[in-house]
Amino acid sequence: MRHFSLLPLLLLFPLVMTGQVMADFHVVPLPQHCVAQKGKAFALPSLSAIRYEGDSDMERNAHFLASWLKQAYSMEVPVTNSKVKEPAIVLKINAKITEREGYRITVSQRAVTIEGGSAAGVFYGMQTLRKALPVKPEGEVAIPAVVVEDSPRFAYRGMHLDVSRHFFGTDFVKQYIDMLALHHINTFHFHLTDDQGWRVEIKRYPKLTEVGAWRRRTVVGRNTGIYEWKRYGGFYTQDEIRDIVRYAADRYITIIPEIDMPGHMEAVLAAYPELGCTGGPYEVEPNWGVFDDILCAGREETFRFVEGVLDELTELFPSEYIHIGGDEAPRTRWKACPKCQERIRAEHITTKGKQTAEDQLQGYFMKRVEHYLNSKGRKAIGWDELLDCDVTPSTTIMSWRGVEGGVEASKKGHDVIMVPTAWFYFDYYQTPEDYWNKPLLIGGFVPIEKVYSFEPAPDTLPEEARKHIIGLQANLWTEYVYADEFAQYQVLPRMGALCELQWIQPENKNFDSFMTRQRRLNNLYEALGWQYCKYAFLDKKKTLVLAPFFTKSRW
Repeated sequence: MRHFSLLPLLLLFPLVMTGQVMADFHVVPLPQHCVAQKGKAFALPSLSAIRYEGDSDMERNAHFLASWLKQAYSMEVPVTNSKVKEPAIVLKINAKITEREGYRITVSQRAVTIEGGSAAGVFYGMQTLRKALPVKPEGEVAIPAVVVEDSPRFAYRGMHLDVSRHFFGTDFVKQYIDMLALHHINTFHFHLTDDQGWRVEIKRYPKLTEVGAWRRRTVVGRNTGIYEWKRYGGFYTQDEIRDIVRYAADRYITIIPEIDMPGHMEAVLAAYPELGCTGGPYEVEPNWGVFDDILCAGREETFRFVEGVLDELTELFPSEYIHIGGDEAPRTRWKACPKCQERIRAEHITTKGKQTAEDQLQGYFMKRVEHYLNSKGRKAIGWDELLDCDVTPSTTIMSWRGVEGGVEASKKGHDVIMVPTAWFYFDYYQTPEDYWNKPLLIGGFVPIEKVYSFEPAPDTLPEEARKHIIGLQANLWTEYVYADEFAQYQVLPRMGALCELQWIQPENKNFDSFMTRQRRLNNLYEALGWQYCKYAFLDKKKTLVLAPFFTKSRW
């Protein structure tokens, strides 16, 4: 059970006592244990140094902490791996902490010691300390004598960003990674390709970025038939990708790239029309939605193309998993394509229950791609439509159409990541229908309390199936999210609710407590210059709060 000592009261609120403003470890996500100790607080202005024990990862951690203190309090704190005079902050790995991402913070008058089961655990302990410290204090900052112990519920804690519909530059992607790190999120799902644009350089197929990365027009609004006739797009060079991957790894975040297939491939077909069933003509898609033209499963050139892309992608991204999509792939073209029908006959593919032969053809396609990934030492993740085409249990399923797909997949032995739209699609509105100044979005309503209410591994599931639910994430699709500040606004503060679900045990959830702690985290967002939705925190729900990026239309 979660244990928070109620004495002394200075742990409950940042109080001004004898000129001191106390840190408060009631943060997001809430640590499992926080127990007050006898003794005086640690006075932050007296800090002499940050000392680390260990390798380059621990040295980097120490420099991160030093940079945060400089940013927050203009403190210049030296970093060293040598013995120093107290008071000091000490960072070290403790083999007795059995959870790799677990940590312990011990505070006395002379030292703040942050220990972890690994360098990643130390990093999360540092983030907890960072969030506990007051923002813009009016007085000397002190940290109460306390022991904090914590570890996460789920090993997979994800957040997604779509850069295909609207492109986001490397500076924002790095800022987004910083946002994930602040929230203890360890996996960045990078949606790099879709009908509306291909965003990663593949040297073997240069037309993917010469042609596929650019659309010549973009629909205005919700598929109105009116277009902005302006060339739009962009892509990341391989050097930029390597830089982003290093940046994330330094913050203990794994990037899982997604190349969605066999559907959502019109940008590819515009570049290489011979990979489609009809041969075109195709264009990089200017509209939003699901389209009939997908990769031809009857052509061997298609599989050579996919394998060539994956060869370079796996060189760029060292992640255990590669996301291969599999969602929203209409079979219309396959039903009429002689080559696809010949593949069905050659592979002895037939209908199976409610699954048509073309459904089973997608199963053949995805299994073939997965086997190729396996041969390179990687694993496949796909959307829950893969359950409709009989893929192998070794495929990890991302359940987005609801909870049911995840439940079904877990019972079949698939590992599952829960991403149901009704709780975790952050491109949906977070304000109600009658709110005055909503931006144009895809629709839906996912307020922060709805996010917080979700339970990814319900008690109704058999224990064996529950073990297959390895984590959860939220998705930010960007058909209507066109600017950096807009993306910030859509994910914050809902990312706070997400990270608490990913981290704490279900019996310790309390929405009122969370909202109190989230208000404090909002102060840090503001100090960092990040936009966030204030609606849930307003006293008068009809108060007009106009974010700067809503003051003019994209068009």
